[in-house]
Amino acid sequence: MAYVDWMIRGPKISSCNCDYGCPCEFNALPTNDVCQGLEAHRIDEGWFGDVRLDGLIVGARFSWPGPVHEGKGRVQGLISAHASEEQREALFQILDGKEQEPTTAYSIYGSTIETEYDPIFADIEFECDLEARTGHFKAPGHMELSLKPIKNPVTGKPHHAQISLPFGFEFRLAEMASATFNSSGEINMEAKDSYGFVTEVAYGPYGLVEEKTHGGRAS
Repeated sequence: MAYVDWMIRGPKISSCNCDYGCPCEFNALPTNDVCQGLEAHRIDEGWFGDVRLDGLIVGARFSWPGPVHEGKGRVQGLISAHASEEQREALFQILDGKEQEPTTAYSIYGSTIETEYDPIFADIEFECDLEARTGHFKAPGHMELSLKPIKNPVTGKPHHAQISLPFGFEFRLAEMASATFNSSGEINMEAKDSYGFVTEVAYGPYGLVEEKTHGGRAS
């Protein structure tokens, strides 16, 4: 099947209320029975057809009553307030799992959602340092996430860990971090010193995009 040509590439930070490492990454059940978290992805380079998406930030907050694969989830999307109507519509197509294979990250997670709230348009703060394993994003009045390095409980020094998933659909390699987050509104939640990751990732209609780009398009 032919899809609209699109791609979004840039740093992504994410977290959930599970222990470091996140059981989902190893086909295990969530640490606390329920699964809750949030994420943000800054689009340093992106397009949907002829619509450029560079400089926008997208994210979401989510909650499932049990393991993600059992469904009945709730989600609310987050998009930069300065996105034009044309850009918003393009991002809706991407985030809703349209114009892409059913095996992409957005399609897979989307298939587990029962309730989707109206998206939030906000002036989003976003910072990310892959090497330092730190990150932060905030949508004032809605949600906030901070990431810092995991600390060794004996020495207090930063503990460097990665997760490598050669066939992963969300990322291939991510730096592990310690997450603190809170969210109010349609999905209320908070966590401290829980699972978080920082990565650089690109998505397209067929899933993760790993090739270098040439002339504004993935090769």
